[in-house]
Amino acid sequence: MGANVFDGTQRSMISMALSSVSLRDLALVQAVAREGSFTSAARAMYISPSGLSHQVQKVEQALGVPLFERGGRRVVPTVGGQRLLGYIEAVLGSAEHLEHAARAGDVAFGGELRLGVPSTLGPYLLPHFIEPFPQRFPGARLTISEGKPRGLLRRLHEGELDAVLAPPSTTATGLESAALFFEPYELMLNASHPLAGRASVALTALDAADATLMAESHGNGVSDLGMAGAARPERIQDLSLESLASLVAMRGGYTLVPILAHERLGSISNVVLAQVEGARPGRHIALYWRSATPWREDLDRFGDLLRELAGSIPGLDAAAS
Repeated sequence: MGANVFDGTQRSMISMALSSVSLRDLALVQAVAREGSFTSAARAMYISPSGLSHQVQKVEQALGVPLFERGGRRVVPTVGGQRLLGYIEAVLGSAEHLEHAARAGDVAFGGELRLGVPSTLGPYLLPHFIEPFPQRFPGARLTISEGKPRGLLRRLHEGELDAVLAPPSTTATGLESAALFFEPYELMLNASHPLAGRASVALTALDAADATLMAESHGNGVSDLGMAGAARPERIQDLSLESLASLVAMRGGYTLVPILAHERLGSISNVVLAQVEGARPGRHIALYWRSATPWREDLDRFGDLLRELAGSIPGLDAAAS
């Protein structure tokens, strides 16, 4: 009898201690573990470093154990913290399931697919599946967010998005993916470039120093594109393809652009497009989702739809399902 009373009292005390901890607090703890830095986690979660530190301390006090070792160059979980982080992930996953179940019913994606798409892909791919999406998933709303792949994958990990289209990533922890298609690049040259009149140009005929490449979209630069030469081209932060075309139009040289943007970019003055001879530089696009998603079957069907569309769009190579 006494043992039962003690157990009940202990459960009550635990419940009271944890009642002040919100799901947002647990997500902040998870962000610190993921980023390895309070400053980086605060930036990713849109909170001040001092505010984040306070909330993490609140969780530690509620649990009665320190979750992180502080003072080093990188914040790392304690042994106990590492064990509890697994439970925190499970709690957040269960909360996501609860939210989805509340808006679920018999409609795919619980009635809404929150999809993240890179800004260099979205405007050119979306017109192809905006119409067939409601036909394949009746009653489901498609909500689009554009941005950089890294930021979109972070938002997916934090539960703000249900799925993301992005190039393959080695840093997508806690996520699963399925290959969709390969999109070749084509050359965009300034109209005054000596090779601008050709229908196709080999990368080996170009000077790497004349290239304008975007940091995230063009990987590690000329080495990823199969171009020879030690010269390093100017590298800029990612921006819209239209802005990239304007830079080439004003400053000369060339760049590489995804083939889906051909029609829109071909109308820009002072630049011309050409196919790449020989090797086919380009980008692979995959569909990402959280491992704990309750919409796995719906996402498999969505991936099938995108692969079907890729197979019907000239220039794209659909991946095997």
